[in-house]
Amino acid sequence: MKLGGVATRSIWVEPDGWSIGILDQRDLPWAITRIVLRTAADAATAIADMATRGAPLIGATAGYGLALGLRGDPSDAGLADAFARLAAARPTAVNLRWALDRVRRAVAPLPPSERAAAAYREAAAICDEDEAANRAIGEAGLPLLRAIAERKQGEPVNVLTHCNAGWLATVDWGTATAPLYRAHDEGLPIHVWVDETRPRNQGALTAFELAEHGVPHSYVVDNAGGYLMQRGMVDMVIVGTDRVTANGDVCNKIGTYLKALAARAHDIPFHVAFSGSTYDPATADGDAVPIEERSADEVRTVPGRGSDANGNPSTGSILVTASDVRNPAFDITPAALVTAYITEKGVLRGWQELRAAYST
Repeated sequence: MKLGGVATRSIWVEPDGWSIGILDQRDLPWAITRIVLRTAADAATAIADMATRGAPLIGATAGYGLALGLRGDPSDAGLADAFARLAAARPTAVNLRWALDRVRRAVAPLPPSERAAAAYREAAAICDEDEAANRAIGEAGLPLLRAIAERKQGEPVNVLTHCNAGWLATVDWGTATAPLYRAHDEGLPIHVWVDETRPRNQGALTAFELAEHGVPHSYVVDNAGGYLMQRGMVDMVIVGTDRVTANGDVCNKIGTYLKALAARAHDIPFHVAFSGSTYDPATADGDAVPIEERSADEVRTVPGRGSDANGNPSTGSILVTASDVRNPAFDITPAALVTAYITEKGVLRGWQELRAAYST
């Protein structure tokens, strides 16, 4: 996709041929800041602190992080240490462990002198495959939007999304956004309702992306979704996901479940877009998914533009009492509330089609 009019991926190899560049998403949308990762520890910190985020992009960053670790220490002990450090960065998104396992399988049989180069090749392949998968998701989801556009006879197709499942959360194109970009580029009249997605306001990243691409959209508070559906102002919901379990349950950003409930109440299609790296047949259902509990400070404060005297991003307090704060980062949407899954293998309905599509 484009950033400031320039085609840009969300992760890349720097001109030196080995260090890894990413966008610091904590600064978006106020500023475009690039970070250079030089060690596995750098990559783990970027993931844990959400300088980089989104399930597919976390996986790509972890893959390159393992390559960086092996560049410093390609021994068995070095491989184990870098793997453990990266695997512990965040617990919920399955892509993190998937990418680490994939790179480890590729390098473990090799002599230490060949491991780093092989890890870079495997991480690059993960990135290229993610871009291709997201393009395919866009093609799979486009007919769904076309059908609504035909029914509305020229009126805009109103799509509600939650959190950020765009190119900033993947290597390119995004999952939930890929069909939206394809529809817009084809000339379909489309309008996107963008949830703010507290407490980290990741909907602002989706709005930033859509604005860069010229897609009409409106930014709304999280709890506006039910109102919009009730008033007939939403034709379809598309969200991304951090993990889809064997039975089709969906783990996504906190608040997704409420959108699915409202969509069901108003007979609005609720679609989940993801690629195969996010499907987790080894986890039976949503009850078995570890839900990340993040810092209470994310809820107590809101980020602002600028920085303090120490260079830290400025924040403002929005909670003046000493009340207890809980901050679960994800929730589970039961498969029964999902109309269909939009994947690189097509539009799939139900866990049986999911299992069949990803069994090979």
